[in-house]
Amino acid sequence: MSDLTKKVHHHEPLIHIAKRDDMVWWKAWLIRVAAILLAMLLVGVLSVLLTDGGFFEIYEIMFRGVFGRLGSGSSRMLWKYLQDVAILLCLSLAVTPAFKMKFWNCGAEGQALIGGLASMICMFELGDALPYPVLLVVILIASVAAGAVWGLIPAIFKAHYNTNETLFTLMMNYVATQIIAYYVYIKGGGSNTIQPVATGNLPQIGDNRYLFNILVVALLTVLMYVYLRFSKHGYEISVVGESQNTARYIGINVKKVIIRTMLISGAVCGIAGMLLVAGTDHSINTSTVGGQGFTAIMVSWLGQMNPLIMVLMSMLVIFLNSGAAKIADTFFLNSSYSDIVVGIVILFVVGCEFFIRYSVKFRRAKKEGAV
Repeated sequence: MSDLTKKVHHHEPLIHIAKRDDMVWWKAWLIRVAAILLAMLLVGVLSVLLTDGGFFEIYEIMFRGVFGRLGSGSSRMLWKYLQDVAILLCLSLAVTPAFKMKFWNCGAEGQALIGGLASMICMFELGDALPYPVLLVVILIASVAAGAVWGLIPAIFKAHYNTNETLFTLMMNYVATQIIAYYVYIKGGGSNTIQPVATGNLPQIGDNRYLFNILVVALLTVLMYVYLRFSKHGYEISVVGESQNTARYIGINVKKVIIRTMLISGAVCGIAGMLLVAGTDHSINTSTVGGQGFTAIMVSWLGQMNPLIMVLMSMLVIFLNSGAAKIADTFFLNSSYSDIVVGIVILFVVGCEFFIRYSVKFRRAKKEGAV
């Protein structure tokens, strides 16, 4: 082998990663679907190894954990599933504008709790003093305003003092939790919960207690998609997210965009809190949101900050959580099992994005003497 050939072989890497041109959309989705199927296959194998169940029995139990047995309360469980999807989707919609702007809002949990607290106070204090339609309007305004203010505080500090928004919004969650804990202690007579309140509850469509919430979130999804995709504000959010210097160069007021976007983000979180408190639980405690504010971050990223794709991601995450919880209950597994299942699927979904965006090429062996 010549010296030149040895030199080429010596410097050429074994693996070469190159950025792909934009892949055809249907090929990209085929890869994503394949990743989810492979992840579910791995979940099935793992479940069989950890339990006494059969391979197909595992999936049957998971399905029953979400939708129940056909003809035996399945309709009620389906609506409960859609309600859980709606709340998670609402929180995901809330954090998405901030994420597109590269403002890492990790405070959806606290913003939703404060919005729910505003609803609870209105239901308690004004429930018998205002006509029902007026009371609903007051609850909506109070919840939106409370969530917006809770989002505004870290936005002002970020815009004017360049504070770390991740830490700031995380700390705001703890403050909100303690405020709720104090309020529940006072109103609950020392208990850790408040008895359901009969006044100020959101409208119920027929006998379905979840349908109103689902319709509200469906409307919010469409509005958020239009706002981010077609409005001037949505364009400014994208530009600020790409480069604040570029945004300033073309005349965009970056501080104004940061504050405005976090007002919207907090306001939508406030709506989520209202739907939980006035629409579903009719009460409040520190676990009302149940950690979904953090799960929403993951859903927003998995949905590529596209509200329509986030619908599918919310459905998938709730299905996995509920189904895995049923498997854990059936076979007496640790409660962390559902987190493991969700983590496996997310790992596959995130990993497949790498192969959609990049191609991996291995060094080919060259014939001796060829350069």
